Amino acid sequence: MNRVGVVVFPGSNCEYDAVAAVNALGAHAELVWHSVTDLSVYDGIILPGGFAHGDYLRPGALARFSPVMDAVSRFAADGGPVLGICNGFQVLTEAGLLPGALQKNIGLTFLCQPTTLVVSSRRSVLTSRATLGRELVIPINHFSGSYTCDDETYSLLNDNDQIVLRYKENPNGSRDDIAGIANERGNVVGLMPHPERAMSTLLGSADGRVLLESFVAAHVAA
Repeated sequence: MNRVGVVVFPGSNCEYDAVAAVNALGAHAELVWHSVTDLSVYDGIILPGGFAHGDYLRPGALARFSPVMDAVSRFAADGGPVLGICNGFQVLTEAGLLPGALQKNIGLTFLCQPTTLVVSSRRSVLTSRATLGRELVIPINHFSGSYTCDDETYSLLNDNDQIVLRYKENPNGSRDDIAGIANERGNVVGLMPHPERAMSTLLGSADGRVLLESFVAAHVAA
C-alpha cells in the first residue's frame, strides 16, 4: 500500500495521529475532506477518531451522509481496505458498512486509559500480521464504545470469524468483550481502541504497530 487517504469530517481530531502513524510505516498518508466523492487514487482509507459533525443525534449519525461516504462504500465494495478507528468505527456502523452499533459505556463514564486486547482473528486487513491470541496494549478514548448487536448478527460474526479483537478485561460493557470487528470479506475493519497512539514504547506501547503494519501491507481484496 503506497497511498492512504485519511478522511476528515468537521469535528475529527485524530487525523494527524493517523497520518503520522501511517507515514512512520513507510506509506504515504494524506488528508481527505469529507466532501470528496472519488477515492480511486488511494490504496487504503482510514476514518479517524474524533467527533464527526459534533456527534449530533448520536456518534456517526450525520457523518454517514457526508458525500465521501458514498465513495467509501464503493471503495469497500471493490475490495479496498477500510479502517475505522473509534469515531470512525461508529461512522462505519451507521453507514451500514459494519454490522451492529456502538452505545454509551456501561456506567455512562468517559474512558481514557490503556487496555489490553486479545487478537481473536487474523482474517482481516488489520490483524493479518498479528499472532492469534496475542495480547496488545492499546489506549481507548471514548464515551460511546460499547459494542452491541442482535443475536442473529452476533451468531454471524462468530460463524464468519469477523470478531478480530476482544478486550481482555472489558472496560465498557461491549457484548462478548468485542473491541473490533470486520466485514465478511475482511477488508473493512472497525475498532474502538486507538492503534495510532501506540506506535512507540516512549509513549507507553508500540503494540499498535503490528495492526497498522497489517493494514499498510494489505492489498485490494479479490
